[in-house]
Amino acid sequence: MRVATIASLGASALLGVGALFVAKVWLPNAQSGPGKAAAQPAVALSSIVAASGAVPFGTRLEARNLTLIKVPAGSVPEGAFTSIDQVLGRDGGAPVTLAALAPREALLPSKVSGPGLKPSVAALIDPGMRAYTIKVNEVAGGGGHVLPGDRVDVLLARAIAAPGVEGAEGDRLIISSLVLQNVRVLGMDMIADPASVEKFEPTTATLEVSVEDAGKLAVAGQAGTLSLALRRSGATEIVEARPITAREVTGLSGGFSPVAGAPRKVASRPASRSATRPAAPTARGLTVTEGDRKTVVTVPTERLGS
Repeated sequence: MRVATIASLGASALLGVGALFVAKVWLPNAQSGPGKAAAQPAVALSSIVAASGAVPFGTRLEARNLTLIKVPAGSVPEGAFTSIDQVLGRDGGAPVTLAALAPREALLPSKVSGPGLKPSVAALIDPGMRAYTIKVNEVAGGGGHVLPGDRVDVLLARAIAAPGVEGAEGDRLIISSLVLQNVRVLGMDMIADPASVEKFEPTTATLEVSVEDAGKLAVAGQAGTLSLALRRSGATEIVEARPITAREVTGLSGGFSPVAGAPRKVASRPASRSATRPAAPTARGLTVTEGDRKTVVTVPTERLGS
């Protein structure tokens, strides 16, 4: 029995050594063979410029702010810079950031200004557009919730002449209308950084508009009070909105037409005939002549058949 036990232990030891040899020597060589190389072909990489660390909005870029990172050649963002000198070596000087950059975030032309420019709103304006500033207050400016980069609708509240119209304040009626829709906000007061967390009570709002829309805002600002309505992120719909009058909001009645902006004549209902017809007499007087004598006799109308 003892010899059998020793033989069994010896065989087990030999099997363990064999398994260890297979795990340490044979398996790694098998996995690194030609088959693996064919299954994992080499990926072509390209170098692009990225932020070496967090870069705030409005930072004039320096070499220490930038680094090169490797990305798959097929995943290079359109317009990405391929060398740091391509960013900093342009005539006019280094650009400034128009948006905050995260560490190792790719640097794109849309996120930096032109060479040597200041971090101003002028660098944010799209081609063919203008920056126009309107006066607002804490409420009309969105209560501090409207930030640079948001999109808003612009409304106008004004008082128009409406003599004799019920619901008017004195001889004027308040009316609200939609001036512009889906307008990009470039800045609130002196804040142009979309990532700003600064608390403020807005007094002005700078909007990106066309030349024609800038003219509309100029006229509307003189006609009444402008205010902003914040749109949902990504919303682009344009709606048909009619003017709203104070009479509609307060529920007062009157003959005011909000579309025409002038009092509307209300047709009067003709009076009832029964109300204007005089009452029929209940009796009539008849003259009876006897020679030279004349006598007036009163006779009920029903006896006359009328």
